Amino acid sequence: MRMRVVRHRDRRRRAKWRRGLWGGGEVLVTAGVVLMLLVVHQLWWTNREARQGAERKVEALEREWGTGGGDSGGSASGGAPSEPVPSPSAATGGPTGGPTGGAGKRSGGAVVVSGRPRPSQAYAVLTIPRLHLRVPVAEGVSKPDVLNKGYVGHYPGTQQPGQAGNFALAGHRNTHGEPFRYLPRLRRGDTVQVETGTATYTYVVDKILPQTSSRDSLVVRPVPRSLVRPSYGYDEPGYYITLTTCTPEFTSRYRMAVWGKLVSMRPR
Repeated sequence: MRMRVVRHRDRRRRAKWRRGLWGGGEVLVTAGVVLMLLVVHQLWWTNREARQGAERKVEALEREWGTGGGDSGGSASGGAPSEPVPSPSAATGGPTGGPTGGAGKRSGGAVVVSGRPRPSQAYAVLTIPRLHLRVPVAEGVSKPDVLNKGYVGHYPGTQQPGQAGNFALAGHRNTHGEPFRYLPRLRRGDTVQVETGTATYTYVVDKILPQTSSRDSLVVRPVPRSLVRPSYGYDEPGYYITLTTCTPEFTSRYRMAVWGKLVSMRPR
């Protein structure tokens, strides 16, 4: 009977392989835990922090305006009667729904507020009943100063609420409060409200652009229309609102846009 001879060198080699495999396994497990923690941070913690901050800002704006909360039903009923929407030719060049506390005046049936919001300043509240959404609107679309706080950002250079032209907004679809996560659920005829320190503006969803290029800047022009998909958009001046977000979920490759038209204004 032949006996197998095990050399010490072979034993050391096998022990080295076992240590290497064990060490590699530990590294993979550690990396998996770290990745899991990053996912939890992005998908849960940032949402939690941003939503709480956004809710506090809405409450602060309501206290500043002396109200206990807006009409979440999406209608302009109750309180003062709604005023008719002025024709585009009657609009003034001044911003409407500007910084809270500004001196308001009427012109062409709209409420015009002197001054402009400062960059990153939260100055309005967006309410979308179908999405159960009530979120601050801040000036600008900076990620660290606006969007990552769970706010909706106002595109600089576009109009203010109630003003002739296009009041254009952007919001995250995933992480950091994700206020526009369910934007695809909106349907034609849904209401969208914008409250400022001087008035509440009610828009009605009119058109939905499911997907376009992230560089399609025409969707936020005064008369919004898609450059990539020209069949989507408008041909005449009006009082528009545009809501934009990334699509598909968890990517930033494309954009979607929801357009609405102003139907009423109720002064405070």
